[in-house]
Amino acid sequence: MKTLWQHFHAITMQNGNYNIIEDAAMITENGLISWIGKRADKPQVEAKEVNLNNAWVTPGFIDCHTHLVFGGDRSGEFEKRLQGVSYAEIAAQGGGIASTVKATREASEQELLASALKRVKHLLSEGVTTLEIKSGYGLTLESERKVLKVIRKLGEILPATVKATCLAAHDIPPEYKGKADDYITHICDVMLPTLAKEGLVDAVDAFCEHLAFSPAQVEKVFQKAQALGLPVKLHAEQLSSLHGSSLAAKYHALSADHLEYMTESDAIAMAKAGTVAVLLPGAFYMLREIQLPPMDALRKHGVKIALSTDLNPGTSPMLSPRLLLNMGCTLFKMTPEEALAGVTINAAQALGLETTHGSLEQGKVADFIAWDINQPAELAYWLGGQLATHIIQKGQFVKSF
Repeated sequence: MKTLWQHFHAITMQNGNYNIIEDAAMITENGLISWIGKRADKPQVEAKEVNLNNAWVTPGFIDCHTHLVFGGDRSGEFEKRLQGVSYAEIAAQGGGIASTVKATREASEQELLASALKRVKHLLSEGVTTLEIKSGYGLTLESERKVLKVIRKLGEILPATVKATCLAAHDIPPEYKGKADDYITHICDVMLPTLAKEGLVDAVDAFCEHLAFSPAQVEKVFQKAQALGLPVKLHAEQLSSLHGSSLAAKYHALSADHLEYMTESDAIAMAKAGTVAVLLPGAFYMLREIQLPPMDALRKHGVKIALSTDLNPGTSPMLSPRLLLNMGCTLFKMTPEEALAGVTINAAQALGLETTHGSLEQGKVADFIAWDINQPAELAYWLGGQLATHIIQKGQFVKSF
């Protein structure tokens, strides 16, 4: 059955711009958009009609970088950082990623699923219809498999598209302390081939930083991912400049993420490769970072900019994609239009989904949100409050307010 959606204003986000259609109409069928345009130009079809009451409609939000599945809680570390203890010092004391690894290993699959569902409901209620979730808190074959299976389960039960990324190269596990090269070999020879064969991996990520893995070690992971036919992503330039983003570009990574310390040469490499810059203002804010990503260089060289919550227990416990939009504007000096592109069409490209998701266009998946606003900038302007009126995934209502 076709559905005719009308009496709304469409913010289509084609080509990364608002591209507004006032008094729009849209026809959806079998979960896809079959037509969108001016209501006065709509074709005559037999369809169920839905009046959206002059709402503004955007594509569904895409959260393209999350660590949503984990055990335990790190609010105590938040308190320590406020008392002046650095992220590096906390990690050296056995905190940071290591403490979450311990809690995640100890949690059952059912416990991880239950806690993840509590967190993800907040993202969905603010319009997220597609999200990526990384592993990386297990760091053994058994525990990484457990986390990735939970991610796959979330994809089965949630009204959202869920992509699974293997981030086994997130940190050096205690069993390999002082033997990072051996752990990288284990990832490449055992973990990635096994998990990929089991169908649990859509992409491969790594943490390229002095606290984690060197560019040379990351390159070995990328080479194995490439051999397995898996796209790559990278945590890069968050705390220092190692030119990981240029390495990501060399392997035509879907994205390089964080990027506070990237250089203009990195931006040039990313632009040539089509690698998306995923900025994570939640971590920037929580760590009280002062080094801004090189916004001018990214714009100058035409690098697509995405935004994501980076939802994780240590450095970005962000549950609000709308707050993310505001932070992209206030902290990184993005325009509201750039910020909205960052959670729609550019975020889709960061997941390799730009041909099917991220904008309101004929042939794309019918994921969209109806908003009670008077102009698009309000999405990044208001701090809190319930602005969504309906959330639609694959042409079906999943939530109305």
